[in-house]
Amino acid sequence: QVQLVESGGGLVQPGGSLRLSCAASGSIFSIYAMRWYRQPPGKQRELVAAIFRSGNTNYANSLKGRFTISRDSAKNTVYLQMNSLKPEDTAVYYCNAVVPPSEYWGQGTQVTVSS
Repeated sequence: QVQLVESGGGLVQPGGSLRLSCAASGSIFSIYAMRWYRQPPGKQRELVAAIFRSGNTNYANSLKGRFTISRDSAKNTVYLQMNSLKPEDTAVYYCNAVVPPSEYWGQGTQVTVSS
């Protein structure tokens, strides 16, 4: 079992930045990858970024250059740095842990980009 708690969401103006955090606890040694997803209003959940046990990362093509995923292994925490935010980035952002064959989800954190 893995427990995930997201934080860092909020209201930000267009062009601003936010950093989301996802703190993991439980069987963290068995995590293969950590991922951020988002679900805009009225739309399906979509993958934003992933970081693997190896340290490799990947991103949704449309977000490369603006979003950065990183981790602090000592704190068992994964981050999503979001820069140059746009209104279309408004969504609930979810943290996901892959522990094959299972996946675990956080409760989500709301990000609203609006002036």
